Amino acid sequence: MTRTSIARAMLLGAALAAATVPAANAGAQTYLPANAPIRSNSAVEPTYADLVDLALASELVARAQVRSVIRLKAEAGQPTGSFAPARLLIKARTSALLVGPGLAEEVQFLADVPLAANGKVPKLAKTQVLIMARTAPGKPGTVQLAAPDAMLAWTAERENRIRAILMDLSTPGAPPAIAALREALHVRGSLAGEGETQVFLSSKAGDPVTLSILRRPGQPTSWGVSFTDIVDQAAKPPGRDTIAWYRLACALPRDLPKGTNISGSATDRLVAAEDYALVLADLGPCTRSRAATVR
Repeated sequence: MTRTSIARAMLLGAALAAATVPAANAGAQTYLPANAPIRSNSAVEPTYADLVDLALASELVARAQVRSVIRLKAEAGQPTGSFAPARLLIKARTSALLVGPGLAEEVQFLADVPLAANGKVPKLAKTQVLIMARTAPGKPGTVQLAAPDAMLAWTAERENRIRAILMDLSTPGAPPAIAALREALHVRGSLAGEGETQVFLSSKAGDPVTLSILRRPGQPTSWGVSFTDIVDQAAKPPGRDTIAWYRLACALPRDLPKGTNISGSATDRLVAAEDYALVLADLGPCTRSRAATVR
């Protein structure tokens, strides 16, 4: 079944190269949806959703070595106390640019860093870090982190995870950000227990997105997602920790919004709601470990 074709707005025109890649979707979603669980322990490993949040909010991503650290006094409105992070002015030497425009060899930026167990600023000098940031117009050599905690300790595994995310975001036809859930409709089939629910979503790029949930007698209920104007009954659910999974798990509302379930009868509306709940259960929660929201 086809709907009116809408020109796809690509996130970027070219794929990322192995080391230096074009800027990744700087104008994309830059907030943490309210439906996402957030854990406050900033010491834990960033989740996939954490890293995608930061990648979407960043104009550049680079690996750098910390050269000097200056602790600044807390500003008005900044958290204070024994467990509050320290606001640091960091100067670093860049060693690799993963994505973004040209970057000076020496850069400086502000970062909020959790204190060590002894209440002191951790020793950062000479350590390798990953910075996810934006350029600061008119301030050569200065960058602004995409979020106060967007300086991450470098590990080869973490860098590889971020590279893979940047590559996926820049791929032509990458799944777009979800804007709203427009309609849900369940239609019964000719056999008892047979039917199909379709959930129509709108995207920020204007592209159609459709969830299709199929019920067949004697078979488990199955579902899939289409990010094109072709609604394919053979579509599959997205794999965990992929951009398609992120777009759905981190944006879909927990329940069908009021007025969107347009199924023809009360029974069909109940089935549509059950099918939608199955999709959410299969996707699982969009878990984040970061307490800071992306600016």
